Amino acid sequence: MWAAAGELDVFDAGWMSDHLTDAGRERGGAAFEAATTAAALAHRLPGRWLGVAVFAATFRHPAVLANSAMVIDNVTGGRFILGLGAGWHAGEHAAYGIPLPAPKERFDRFESYVEVLKALFSDEARGLPGVTRPDPYFPLDRATLEPGPLRPTGPPLWLGGQRRRGIELAVRYADGWPMPGNRAGDVAYFADRHDTISRALEAGGRDAAQFTFAAQVACGNTAGERREALETSRRMRAAGANHLILSVPAGAGPASLHAMAEEVASPLLDD
Repeated sequence: MWAAAGELDVFDAGWMSDHLTDAGRERGGAAFEAATTAAALAHRLPGRWLGVAVFAATFRHPAVLANSAMVIDNVTGGRFILGLGAGWHAGEHAAYGIPLPAPKERFDRFESYVEVLKALFSDEARGLPGVTRPDPYFPLDRATLEPGPLRPTGPPLWLGGQRRRGIELAVRYADGWPMPGNRAGDVAYFADRHDTISRALEAGGRDAAQFTFAAQVACGNTAGERREALETSRRMRAAGANHLILSVPAGAGPASLHAMAEEVASPLLDD
């Protein structure tokens, strides 16, 4: 699938989610860990962007993710997008004994997580004495991230928050907002969040036109599903999407990807 994507000239980026089991099931199911997969398959998408929408902040210490992201950023020549969310799949966490705190604490930790990432992507962390930062969850004591990411401020950070605190955090730190996969294809939801986040950006002194709003559309595996996906994608774009994440079932194989490229992605480029 990745080799086929790299051969097609209609895609600007390759995307994956971050799960340890099948996100569509309460327990179990196949999944490839996202950071390892991204590093292993980046060479299949030469010259393209590579993104994860989104890493779960509960799975890794932020220093571990910062180091992984730095590697992938270097491997891709500075074309890695780091999407991040607070974590949500209860069964997945329970299966591995990974704590999933109550919503308030989870977001408190998520906010600290984002701030630690930004600190480790800063110039100060590229050498000694490093970064020292007191924090109730993830303190740093002369921490470095060497040799550092290729981009001076680190990979573009897309935050998946959807409510007030998440939007406020995005206004402070994010370069983009990825629509959650469980709302893929929901144009009304995307339009509402796009308008709400745009207003918050403008109120915070940021230009919403310089922010990336990524809509997700599932393209299925039949001609009828692809026709519907094309229409949905056009409506997403009319609602303000400036990046479209188009998915096909992983088990469908390269033929499905080629069909999606021809019947969905190419017409969108021609519009």
